[in-house]
Amino acid sequence: MTTVIPELRGDGRTAISPRNSVVIRNLSKVHGRGKDAILALDGLSLTVAPGEFVCLVGASGCGKSTLLSLVAGLDQPTTGEIEVVGGNPALMFQEAALFPWLTVSQNIELALRLRGVPRRERPARARELLAKVHLTDSVKRRPHQLSGGMRQRVALARTLALDTPVLLMDEPFGALDAMTRDVLHDELERIWRDQNLSILFVTHDVREAVRLGDRVVLLSSRPGRRVWESRVDIPRPRRLESSEVNEIAAEVVGRLRAEVRRHGH
Repeated sequence: MTTVIPELRGDGRTAISPRNSVVIRNLSKVHGRGKDAILALDGLSLTVAPGEFVCLVGASGCGKSTLLSLVAGLDQPTTGEIEVVGGNPALMFQEAALFPWLTVSQNIELALRLRGVPRRERPARARELLAKVHLTDSVKRRPHQLSGGMRQRVALARTLALDTPVLLMDEPFGALDAMTRDVLHDELERIWRDQNLSILFVTHDVREAVRLGDRVVLLSSRPGRRVWESRVDIPRPRRLESSEVNEIAAEVVGRLRAEVRRHGH
């Protein structure tokens, strides 16, 4: 099950360590039953410290998105435990999924409404959030009037509207062109630092993982298990084309290829 801990206590009675915003213990997930059952995750354990940026990589079908759904509380594990500090985590998907009949501001205000923010405060708060992603000039526009990168900025602002310290991101920049993705990497890194967020980020792009992450965690092919990780000690800001990023990315790719070959995929 997923346990949400509103705040850390200093009396030693909480189940979660104050050094961690997310704790995943011996997590397994089975889809289906009987002979059609599929073991998606098997005994996976992982922690994310406060303010840490952790990137998950692995072959398609290894359970990365399943893991985020479980941490977000959208699904329940078959066995194991998940603990999250600071309220339900916010989850951002690859698709912006904005309501086309609402303006940019109204899309943000809807998230604020769901959080219980009083109606009179929502427009100003929406403008503040859009300023964080440099979209204050698009408040009254509708999603079809925005580029793909701008729609993802709105989706990020909407996610931030939930005001939680833990952000889950499921390939949020996967459908964008290289230049737009690079710009959004900078924006995300700035917001992550300014708000001291803990981020669990899923990507198929190994260089993106090294560009953004404090750690890169490799999951095995199905069933997903944590098989290897690397701490990325490259000073920030980083660039995708830098030799340091490419050196670590090459090691991750090599291990990923070995894992895929081992499973015959």
